[in-house]
Amino acid sequence: MKRLVIKYHFFVVGCISFLLQSCNTKFKVWVGPGGQQKIYNLKYGEHKRQKMDIFLPKDYPQDSPVLLIVHGGAWTLGKKEHMIQVQKMLFKNNIPSINMNYRLVSKKKKITYKQQLEDIGLAIERFNSLTDKAELLPNNYIILGESAGGQLALLYGYQHPDQIKKIISLSGPTDFYSSEYLNSFYSKYTSPTIQKVVGTPFDRKNLSEAFKEASPIANITNVPTLLFQGNQDFLVNQHQGLAMDSALSRLNIPHKLVFMERTGHVPRLFNKRKRDSIIYPNILEWIKK
Repeated sequence: MKRLVIKYHFFVVGCISFLLQSCNTKFKVWVGPGGQQKIYNLKYGEHKRQKMDIFLPKDYPQDSPVLLIVHGGAWTLGKKEHMIQVQKMLFKNNIPSINMNYRLVSKKKKITYKQQLEDIGLAIERFNSLTDKAELLPNNYIILGESAGGQLALLYGYQHPDQIKKIISLSGPTDFYSSEYLNSFYSKYTSPTIQKVVGTPFDRKNLSEAFKEASPIANITNVPTLLFQGNQDFLVNQHQGLAMDSALSRLNIPHKLVFMERTGHVPRLFNKRKRDSIIYPNILEWIKK
């Protein structure tokens, strides 16, 4: 017990050092029985959106992966609090986690998905500097993203296989460039948003290579991937998940597609039965696999 208390004491000291550097007045720490902790609004950068919540349960093994959670919101909206339900579920199952905010896409501020990927890297770098105090291994992450966060999680995970051991995408878009996408009705109403995300004009007849660079399906590496897709998802068409599943199969990448019938976008929020009987059990199985 003494060793456990010391472990968490040193972790809080490390976090407070970042607090003093960043002058973040909203920083909060909750310490529960056995030394478990919930650390809110730890800054990982200077921008007001660059904050993360860290949940540390008790008695986790040193080689336990840290679950990094990336919220959705069409790249222009959303916040980490929308994923608190997932973070609480992980905490209950003794899985350390980080739930992060990131800079939102803005043409005026010249923020695209690339800056959002940079923020994921900064959050990881910040937590890596604290892993000794938390008695965890650096660069031992599973990244989970929902909706737009799913695209970011997939892309960052495939680009950083040295840090990311597994990927989980909940209703994440995967393809902004293929002929199947370009010729679909789905592209008609999503391309204006994707244009803002990529930061390049969307010309259907002469599409910039930048849209391929932003598409997870074109950037796959050997990182095991869990996909969730609803067949009635109008925000992220079912062909996005199905095409990704096929691409992963062709490349022999360990993966699983959880394809849900009579299901729309982000069913975790709207269907308790599917959340508790399908989504959460599959997430936990993938983490522990």
